[in-house]
Amino acid sequence: MTAPSSPPGTGRPDSLSDADVPAWWQRLGLPGLIDIHTHFLPERMLRRVWAHFDAAGPLVGRPWPITYRMDQDTRLARLRALGVRRFTALAYAHRPGMAADLTDFALGLAADEPDCVPSATFYPEDGVLAQVESALNRGARVFKIHAQVGGFDLREPVLDPVWGLLAEAAVPVVVHVGSGPVPRAGFTGPDKLEGVLQRHPGLTAVVAHLGTPEYGEFLALAGRYPNVHLDTTMAFTDFFEQVAPFPVGLLPRLAEFAGRIVLGSDFPNIPYPYAHQLEALERLRDKEPRLDDDWLRAVCWFNGERLLGS
Repeated sequence: MTAPSSPPGTGRPDSLSDADVPAWWQRLGLPGLIDIHTHFLPERMLRRVWAHFDAAGPLVGRPWPITYRMDQDTRLARLRALGVRRFTALAYAHRPGMAADLTDFALGLAADEPDCVPSATFYPEDGVLAQVESALNRGARVFKIHAQVGGFDLREPVLDPVWGLLAEAAVPVVVHVGSGPVPRAGFTGPDKLEGVLQRHPGLTAVVAHLGTPEYGEFLALAGRYPNVHLDTTMAFTDFFEQVAPFPVGLLPRLAEFAGRIVLGSDFPNIPYPYAHQLEALERLRDKEPRLDDDWLRAVCWFNGERLLGS
């Protein structure tokens, strides 16, 4: 495998490379990794997404090189070589009329690639409830929405029956509603998700990126709502720590919620090797001893297995 040896701007080589990843999870006694936050999109749309990252667009806010700029087959092979046994095809719409086609693509990929979890998305538009019902009937086991990119409030009335349906179905929804990397007034922030949870307290919500940068507020939501999870996507990496460092004082809360932190990576749209995410998680033990091998096992396999299946 070829990948950069260090995150941009750190000047520090990683001790863990992608080639080392299988040995890393084998040392933990795991059968592999389960990653709840990976992206697969139709090629034409993926190229547009990469162009936005290349331009450090307004919702990105900083240089963001794509490490795994490869065709789909190569990206699938790369995940499998790393030992990722279950992964998602998270897609999200930024305007009306997109979500149904993106869901069709993601479910089609899962039908062809059994290690891809059947994934779906939705958007606040006419017919959204029927779209979500259809996706569930076709086997969707995880949904993704992106309030920052989509530019909408999770509390929009048209989404209320959708949240109710997903809460009843106990299907997890990966929600990007934190204000990172760039806030969008009126659309991002923990109050938006809490407004949904107040009406649907049983919803299985997975807060993307640990809620960057509102880490404490989203962890507080996990304390109030038993089905709120958080994914590790990009958290603790040098790339994120440069601009939104995780407060050391909150590390004990990660130990407290050991059963509700799940591995996420943002593959392929990351500016460093996949291995760096794992290394960043492992080095947390230097700051909080309870974030030990048992914690890593839960995060990297058992919590994801419970949410997505092995």
